[in-house]
Amino acid sequence: MIIFNYLFFWCVAIFFIPLWLPLIIFLSIINCFVIRGNPFFLQKRGGFKGNVFKILKFKSMLDIRDEDGDLLPDKLRVTKFGDFLRKTSLDELPSLFNVLLFQMTIVGPRPFISEYLDLYSTEHAKRHDVLPGVTGWSQINGRNSISWTEKFALDLWYVKNKSFLLDFNIIFNTIIKVLKKEGVDSSSDQTMPKYNGSN
Repeated sequence: MIIFNYLFFWCVAIFFIPLWLPLIIFLSIINCFVIRGNPFFLQKRGGFKGNVFKILKFKSMLDIRDEDGDLLPDKLRVTKFGDFLRKTSLDELPSLFNVLLFQMTIVGPRPFISEYLDLYSTEHAKRHDVLPGVTGWSQINGRNSISWTEKFALDLWYVKNKSFLLDFNIIFNTIIKVLKKEGVDSSSDQTMPKYNGSN
């Protein structure tokens, strides 16, 4: 059943290429001028069974450094266009290429950066028993406005209750949340604090 879900959503990604590919091209052209360089970035993420892959996303921050060569805080580097991409989740759109490569699927736990893999408990590692998704259960239940503890609890609940109907429910609610711009905390640092294994 799970394999059928993956194949179905892979076919959906293929079928809608005429819609999302032109949008990616359009946004990448704009972002190219905003970022003044490569509009995309690759980042190592933890995938199925903990296998590491490189996710493709739109760049939302400038590479501005201080006099010591260290990157400035995120809130000082996020561009206005980058903030728009994040709030509308359009920064995740290039991840559809990862779906085509069977590294991700449309719905599943969001893949966290690979450096977190060694910090997971045995229970938390179960979030990797399914393919990571472009959107997921925690994305429609708080996104980056909830704690890491809540994220893991939501992801594990999804893994245990994954179904075709649930996936469609998540897709529908993702669209609603994006339109309403809910679950995005735009205050202070703009991004989630780093996971340290206990937070």
